[in-house]
Amino acid sequence: MKLLPVTLVLLALFLFASYQDLAVAAGSRLADEQLFFWSCGGLAAEGAAAAVPPDSVCDGKCRKRCSQKVAGRCMGLCMMCCGKCAGCVPSGPTASKDECSCYRDMKSPKSGRPKCP
Repeated sequence: MKLLPVTLVLLALFLFASYQDLAVAAGSRLADEQLFFWSCGGLAAEGAAAAVPPDSVCDGKCRKRCSQKVAGRCMGLCMMCCGKCAGCVPSGPTASKDECSCYRDMKSPKSGRPKCP
């Protein structure tokens, strides 16, 4: 009798995780619309601070950017830069950083080298 609530909770978590994986794999229309929204700079008005993009937007862009590099370090730095630059990440692994001036201009405070991969 005590196993029933635990079993139901585990089943619910499993179903939720499966649904989430399917939604990500399917590349739903909503996700595409959100990606377009954030790649166009969001709806920040002139003079207003840019909104912070959701992690799903930065995750997709950084996966593409870091596809030819060691993922751990590249992904961590890219996600940080993407968040600070309102979702702006160069479009591919060899794309010029000039696509995103914020991404290009971010420097490491210790060494002065570029911070974003």
